[in-house]
Amino acid sequence: MFVEIYSLAHRAYRFRHWREGRRAVVFMVRAVFHWFALRELYRFFQETAPRRQLYARNPYPLEQATRSFFYAGSNLHARITLIKDHYAFLEERLNPDDFVALGYEQRREVWRAPETDMTWHAYLKFESGQRKEGLLSVMMDVDEEHLYQIIFWIDQRDGQPTLVIGAMQGPNTENAQDFVREMTKRAHRFRTKNLILYMTQAVARALGIKRMLAVSNTGYYANNHIRLDRKLKTDFGAFWEEVGGWETDDHRFYELPLVYPRKTMEEVPTRKRAVYRRRFAMLDEIDQEVQKRIEALLR
Repeated sequence: MFVEIYSLAHRAYRFRHWREGRRAVVFMVRAVFHWFALRELYRFFQETAPRRQLYARNPYPLEQATRSFFYAGSNLHARITLIKDHYAFLEERLNPDDFVALGYEQRREVWRAPETDMTWHAYLKFESGQRKEGLLSVMMDVDEEHLYQIIFWIDQRDGQPTLVIGAMQGPNTENAQDFVREMTKRAHRFRTKNLILYMTQAVARALGIKRMLAVSNTGYYANNHIRLDRKLKTDFGAFWEEVGGWETDDHRFYELPLVYPRKTMEEVPTRKRAVYRRRFAMLDEIDQEVQKRIEALLR
């Protein structure tokens, strides 16, 4: 037990960095204290060859279970359950090589724009810096600069595989507003945060997901979306409602549609219809490409 915990801490943290060293000590204490519960998760990753390979690459599942990650009020048992649900679902759906690759720091492209003057694409990937909000991401980059990403996990809710969005992040650069404005023009005036949600919905459908949720302002695990004056930097709830979502009985989550709502042409002003036709054509092409690329990853 102690050997495994110590080995895992060395894989997950840089002991020579004082902050990381402190986190490693805290993790080891928590892991020892909760070992009987964590042993269930450890054994889960030893049950099949693909899970063992994933665990050998990704040092974080046990660490994630011991920390107050994913959503506000999550407990150790809930985190263990959602981690197991997520990886069990993907292992059942994906080819073994792709399952292991997406377990840590490798990507699988799901869409690429036809533009020739830039590399604008979206892909699935898990990065260690995103592990507070989820276990996998749909990331959209332009020339290797992050434009938008949605971080999520997949668990079982009422017997249905459910994609739960833990966070949505935009660009973190000095020219972020100009960057977003330019790419919105390229997307036929379709906002890029709406576009990343559209792609995430397409990925969910292609994987056979039956339901989609998103963490609310109340449910966000940390308070870094709230300013010092207690006003919201980002109002998650307003956006989820704008795209057709509604608050569930558990106020920590919004329910989202699996299909992005579209206006009919009759609802669009005549002067804007040409733009909307181009936008809808782009979205249809995205649907088809995401479906095709995800199918290539499936068993």
